[in-house]
Amino acid sequence: MVSRVERGPVADWMRTADRWLIGSFVALMVIGLVMALAASPAVAERLNLSTFHFVDRQALMLVPTAALMIATSFLSPRHMRRAALVAFILSFALIILALMFGAEVKGARRWIFGLQPSEFIKPAFVVLGAWAFTEGGRKGPTAIPAKILSFVLLPLAIVPLILEPDFGQTMLVAIVWTALFFLAGLHWFWVVAVGGVGMAGGFAVFKLSPHVHERVLRFLDPDSTGGLVDTFQVDTALQSILSGGWFGRGPGEGVYKRILPDAHTDFVFAVTGEEFGMIACMALIAFFAFIVLRALTLAARNPDPFCRLAAGGLTVMFGVQSWINMAVNLRAMPAKGMTLPFISYGGSSLLALGLGMGFLIAATRKRPAADLEHPGPPDE
Repeated sequence: MVSRVERGPVADWMRTADRWLIGSFVALMVIGLVMALAASPAVAERLNLSTFHFVDRQALMLVPTAALMIATSFLSPRHMRRAALVAFILSFALIILALMFGAEVKGARRWIFGLQPSEFIKPAFVVLGAWAFTEGGRKGPTAIPAKILSFVLLPLAIVPLILEPDFGQTMLVAIVWTALFFLAGLHWFWVVAVGGVGMAGGFAVFKLSPHVHERVLRFLDPDSTGGLVDTFQVDTALQSILSGGWFGRGPGEGVYKRILPDAHTDFVFAVTGEEFGMIACMALIAFFAFIVLRALTLAARNPDPFCRLAAGGLTVMFGVQSWINMAVNLRAMPAKGMTLPFISYGGSSLLALGLGMGFLIAATRKRPAADLEHPGPPDE
């Protein structure tokens, strides 16, 4: 504990940052390392790598991830906007470079310089969107440009994602933007209208993209296109969870992870079900729900409109991404290539989550009324 009379950045941070959120994120990192020990050795051996190749890399990436999260959580609202603007510009530029020069992996160009920039554009997009909606809700000379910016940000973020293509991240960004739209207090008519546009866009993608069209049809009816290739992973993941029963086979005793290609990344939840049982899966779901509810409660109590909206949007992003990953593992959705936050293996995903959750901790910090500032432009 730090005395209230002691001043300084660290002392102020320790008094104002929410310990439950910080502790929860650290706990998720530890759980992710444990699950890497359970799921990744089979994948590493299949790829002729050292047994603990992915475990070692996961452990190494946790250090900069935790450092980035803590460093970002020190930011003031104004510096959050500046950092988000820089991250958005850099991520956008790297996505364009990936489209032009990146290596094609599984039919998509998402990687450049060993990074997946689409992961980093998400938290930056949420913070900038929160600023635009907050500023657009005010009266004054900046209101109209800010409203326009809030609508320009969405296509600016999702068009490069569609070109990669990365429809999972596109869907997530669109859902978060709609949530920001709703949280900003706009009329239900416009919320329904945006939802209608989103449904129309999804139908257009289904009709115009052969990849999406075939994947959805095979998910709904595996025999409709004559093959089970596209549903192999989700089918195997569900069987993995069911085979674990209530209490699981035991640590390291999983069988399906030996044939599941992405057992350590997108389908680590299935390995959890097989080795630790349905009770562990439900406990993990409850833990994610606690984080979401805690963050939403802190956001609702925040007197600053920008911080309230940014915290709400970041929480929705975290919660929806978690839900999509678990739904895919339970065969409730087609595969999306989306990681389970802090649990799945992946350097870019971990670093981007460190950035995003650092923004969330910064936005939910307790600040005296005198410290609340007008949410001006990011470069103000």
